[in-house]
Amino acid sequence: MSYSNQPMGNLRILVVDDVFTNRYLLSELVKMTGNEPVLAENGKQAIEILKEEHIHLVFMDIEMPVMNGVETTQYIRKELAPPLNVIPIIALTAHNPELFFEDFSDVGFDELITKPYSIEKIKEKIKALIP
Repeated sequence: MSYSNQPMGNLRILVVDDVFTNRYLLSELVKMTGNEPVLAENGKQAIEILKEEHIHLVFMDIEMPVMNGVETTQYIRKELAPPLNVIPIIALTAHNPELFFEDFSDVGFDELITKPYSIEKIKEKIKALIP
């Protein structure tokens, strides 16, 4: 299971967000890129999905109940076996990107997308992480 050498399109992308509207919107944008969204409401669900299904990339909301995006990403990076521990993870936030990376640079996020999302932002981040 490799995360590179996978063409754009036909990717299974995990969308993790506790807000239904955000999950739905992002899943529709993922579909518009030709990829398949897989949905999780929190980090605990996301980890279970990663263990059970083949996922190529993760869009991870930061602020969620049960297990937030920072805790989930740290768990993935430190506790899951390769290749799951190196899966590309894109942080989703409404925070200022410069401040966000100052605060969370050591967590293990590969990229960041700020809300509101656009199809262009989504495509750009997918292409950056899955060449």
